[in-house]
Amino acid sequence: MQFAIDVAPLGDLADPAAIVRLARAAEAAGWDGLSIWDSLGVSMGTVAPDPFVALAAVATATERLRLIASVIALPRRRPQLVAQSAATLDRVSGGRLVLGVGAGGDPADFDAFGEGAPLGERVSRMDSDLEVLDPWLRGDAARAEHSGAAAVAVAMHPVQLPRPPIWLGGMRPGALRRAARWDGWIGIAVSDDGSEMVLSPEVFGEMVHRIRAERTTLGRSDEPYDVAIFAFSEPAHPDAAEAFAAAGATWWLESLSPMRGSLDDLLKIVEAGPPATV
Repeated sequence: MQFAIDVAPLGDLADPAAIVRLARAAEAAGWDGLSIWDSLGVSMGTVAPDPFVALAAVATATERLRLIASVIALPRRRPQLVAQSAATLDRVSGGRLVLGVGAGGDPADFDAFGEGAPLGERVSRMDSDLEVLDPWLRGDAARAEHSGAAAVAVAMHPVQLPRPPIWLGGMRPGALRRAARWDGWIGIAVSDDGSEMVLSPEVFGEMVHRIRAERTTLGRSDEPYDVAIFAFSEPAHPDAAEAFAAAGATWWLESLSPMRGSLDDLLKIVEAGPPATV
């Protein structure tokens, strides 16, 4: 299993300089990546940085950290601009991007701008956007046109070929089925505010099993596939990372939110290094 720090870019963590400090500390302490939310911070009464810009800053300040967008809320972004940003970031970072996407889990980020819609509509829009985002990132304008988009190139070629990996976030059965069609799934074991663990390794393992079964049905069981989990290490559960790895996780995303303490407190967590596994 690989380990990344997951930054909830809210409050003091909204400052890109703070995110870069965490990234540098993570690389020095042996972490494998950094992930960041796509949020406007509306429901929490705060602001947040653009995830692509923040990850670009991390890219220039580090050499090897995997850059994980977890997750880009596709229904409130135009897919051609997501393709452009993702390809640019992959080149800036030398091929380190993982593009996580989702339907947008915070209604306030939509409602405040008159863009509110039921979850089903947001999911449908995400599905449609993915059908054009994939070929645009591959430089396949003809297939993008077949999916209903313009047959034009909207992004430079990324470093990773045929494109950066796409991971889907979500916990509902439909989200698991969708995630099976792409390159990875991001599960959530922490509460909405990031203050406590709320998912057991056993339940997580059952969800991973459903995804693996779906990939077998799709004839893709032999292809590489990543499974990431938003979680955090606790003194009361020192073997949590090992248990989630045994349940199928390939990435542990150590959740760092303002609820876990100040920037200095979080730096101490990062500097201690990743939790140990077998």
